[in-house]
Formats: sequence, structure tokens, C-alpha cells
Amino acid sequence: MRAADRLLLLLLAALLAAGCARDGRKSRPGKIKVVEQVAPDYDLRDDRAARDRQKYQELMGLAGDRFQRGQLEEALKFARSAQKLDQGRTDAYTVQALIQGRLGQDEAAGALYRKAAEMAPQQGGVLNNYGAWLCAHGHPAEALVWFDRALAAPDQGARADALANAGGCALDAGQNERAEKDLRQALELIPGNAYALESMARNEFLHGRYFEARAFYQRRLAAAPATISVLQLAIQIEERLGDRSAVGRIQQRLREEFPSDAASKSQG
Repeated sequence: MRAADRLLLLLLAALLAAGCARDGRKSRPGKIKVVEQVAPDYDLRDDRAARDRQKYQELMGLAGDRFQRGQLEEALKFARSAQKLDQGRTDAYTVQALIQGRLGQDEAAGALYRKAAEMAPQQGGVLNNYGAWLCAHGHPAEALVWFDRALAAPDQGARADALANAGGCALDAGQNERAEKDLRQALELIPGNAYALESMARNEFLHGRYFEARAFYQRRLAAAPATISVLQLAIQIEERLGDRSAVGRIQQRLREEFPSDAASKSQG
């Protein structure tokens, strides 16, 4: 999972929590919402603005809820309604982009990520999202430009993720020196960054440093749930190290944890 995907899922989780707080169920203790104070001179326009903000959060919470349930078309409908209510906020565009990607509408997703990035040139996380989309769709050089913007943005909340994505993308682009620099910086900030660890394992493997590659893939598997890609990489590394026992264990894990993928390969 790329770092941007993790950020988007966290965003959806936050939206889902916001929606639940308003649907009659109890909120978790310790999460105190700010209460808006009504000015002594009552202004109907302020009341309308407050209602619109609440409606926006409700719609985004519903979008997150439907996304979690796999009801993607419904989720998209609620996110679009939220966007129409407030054209100036980027999260509605970002959530729509994530949903469109899951629906297989990649070009639509890319346009929405770009729209959000153009709306928020000072928000590193939003710029990082568009860079990640570009890199995943075969545009690593252009993606690195957006990662550079993300890293230069005043909002540095996603710096480690932007570095991890930039490093992985630089590796795809053949910029090995930059890849290693960015990935090591990401791991200095967050030692358990799963995407940075997997990318470092791949970097070491490509340079023929197989023992170092083993250490990174083992750290990656300890940091987060396994994926098909990291298990396949681990098999390649252990094959180069000549450890047939380790290869067999990882192949067995791949079959057990991802049976549909293993079955499709055996049929092919």
C-alpha cells in the first residue's frame, strides 16, 4: 500500500467517525467537539453557514460509511453532494478520487486528485496524493515534481509519506541516488513506514545487496500486514540468497494469505 493510500483511508475513517457522532450513537469518550458560540447579535447568515458546515460533515460521514461497506456508487453520490455544498474544500474531491479509483475510473480519479492539488498548493498531503497517482500511472518524472512541491509546502503533516512516495517513485524512474536519500529520510521520521521499508528492500535487491534487502523486507513484514508484492519480493531475495527453506515458507504464506492470486497463477 502506497503511503497516499494509507492517508486516504485515514481520512475516510475520520469522516466515518464524524458521521457516526451525529447519527444518534454515542461518541467515544475523550473526543470533544468544539461548540460554536452564538453571538449576542443573532445573524441568520451565520446560522445558515453553521447548518451548511454540519450538513457537509454529515454527507462526508455518509460517504465514508458507504465506502467502508463497499457501496461505492452510494459513497460517490454523497461525496458529490458534499462538494456541491462547499466547493472550496478539498476532502470531497479527494474522497471522490479514491472512490473513482476503486471503481476503475482512473482518469476521472486523476482529474479529481489534480483539482484538489490545484486548490490547495500549500497542503503537502493533497499534493502528495496527486504525485502518488501520477507515479502509479506511469508518470514518475511528473510525479516527482509534485512530491517536491509537497515537501516544500508549509503544511508538513505528511512529510514522511511524501518522502516515502518520492523515494519509491524515484526508484521507478531510475533515480537511484535520490531514491535512497528520500527513503532513508522517510525512515528517520517514521521507522515503521511500510512503503519506505518495502521500497528500500527493492532498492537493495536491485543493487545486489541481498542480505540488506532481507533485513528491510523482514522489517516491512513486522511493520504492517503482508501484501502480495512484498511476499513476492521476499521470495526473489531468498532465492538469490539460496535459502530454499525460506522460499518455501514464504510461498506457503503467499498461498494461504492470498489464495485467489495463487489460484489464478496456477491456472495461468
